[in-house]
Amino acid sequence: MSLKVFKAGILDSVQDLGRYGFQHLGINPGGVMDHFSAKVANILAGNPVNEAVIELHFPASIMIFQQTALIALSGADFSASISGENIPSNHPVLVKKNSILQFHHVKTGARVYLAVRGGLELPDWLGSRSTNLKAGAGGYMGRALRKEDEIFFRCNNNYSALLGEREFMVMPWSADTTTDHAEELLVLPGNEWERLTLQSKESFYMTSFVITQQSDRMGYRLNNIPLPSLTNTELVSSAVGFGTVQLLPDGRLIILMADHQTTGGYPRIAHVITAHHSKLAQMKPGDKLRFRATEQQKAEELLVKQQQHLLQLQNACTFRLSSVLGNQLV
Repeated sequence: MSLKVFKAGILDSVQDLGRYGFQHLGINPGGVMDHFSAKVANILAGNPVNEAVIELHFPASIMIFQQTALIALSGADFSASISGENIPSNHPVLVKKNSILQFHHVKTGARVYLAVRGGLELPDWLGSRSTNLKAGAGGYMGRALRKEDEIFFRCNNNYSALLGEREFMVMPWSADTTTDHAEELLVLPGNEWERLTLQSKESFYMTSFVITQQSDRMGYRLNNIPLPSLTNTELVSSAVGFGTVQLLPDGRLIILMADHQTTGGYPRIAHVITAHHSKLAQMKPGDKLRFRATEQQKAEELLVKQQQHLLQLQNACTFRLSSVLGNQLV
């Protein structure tokens, strides 16, 4: 069975953790903007962390479940409801057949991730189910979701005995996804950091930047006072990645995001550490951010800590789900 899009959102798509190994062919990894939240949603739903999810932006799609399902939402809080009754994020939720999932207003964040236990029945492209919007491949027909789209589930689980007459049932355990200093992003210096003047370097760390409306899954443009550089010598295009901070010819900055190009010729003055990609992905136009310098060792320690948290969550959820679902595990 499946879920069906009753009303399309602004830019909702099927994504997983990305498509790797093809940058030399000009195909970027893509995938979810917020890896951490997508993994949390999958873990809560009892899936492998790399299972495809639906990435939702506000206003988000309204969807009808055409069979009972176990779902989880993580990432932003868009005030979700099932058939008019509020449901929380970061909990597993059993939903009844013909239930309607919708989102009412933004409380926090920029992107919600919807995981369905057992996964989505979609073909992969180059080893991934992520939607590549530019190539028109992967995900659901290589595009954003539209009204009447129907996404089938890989597994046909029936949770009716557990639900009874209830429209939905929220499981009593949850994931802790709280973060501190939401505006502060730790960065490592990029290859062209030394191109900046001393004043530009000071401004980079002292300024509070604002994400402009000219921002999307490819990159966040920042509204900043131009940062002068010591030289305007052109660079040979070289590899870039998620979180790379580039200095544009006008002295303004752009942070590359999930759908970034595979190479770039603008100076790479810094890189947002991997452990802070989730915070970055949950920012939206109008939000402020600050950069703070860190060291490689600290960046690695934070990433290891984040991965340990996910592993502990996975172990706990596997145990709790097995005790509730029993032989209905897939």
